[in-house]
Amino acid sequence: MSMNFNFFMNDVVNQARQEIVSAGYKELKTPAEVEEAFAQKGTTLVMINSVCGCAGGVARPAAAHALHYDKRPDHLVTVFAGQDKEATETARSYFTGYPPSSPSFALLKDGKIITMVERHQIEGFDPTSVMAKLQNEFEKHCEEL
Repeated sequence: MSMNFNFFMNDVVNQARQEIVSAGYKELKTPAEVEEAFAQKGTTLVMINSVCGCAGGVARPAAAHALHYDKRPDHLVTVFAGQDKEATETARSYFTGYPPSSPSFALLKDGKIITMVERHQIEGFDPTSVMAKLQNEFEKHCEEL
């Protein structure tokens, strides 16, 4: 039974990874990759991915569709909570003042946290509402393409 569960979970994780990468986000799997990505100048949207239902049903679709907007972050990256633990811990060390939550989104400028859309702002909402929250932050903090 546990062997089948592990295969199932691998499929779920791989599908979750593929969805966000296909949307244009770069996966960060190590602390060094996080440090390098967060050192970039400009705005960076970090999607903290997970296998929970609100990630698949709300956060990942919102992450993909929010990008169809006049203003958007310079860089799109993702870490996977519960999978790439050290990378996620490193990313979260930048999110000063915010408790760990997944799924969630962090918007950084020049490596400094500007704002977050936390799990409590995702869970129980539809993808369009979360997309609007992200685009509202893009409007305030990002440049036009």
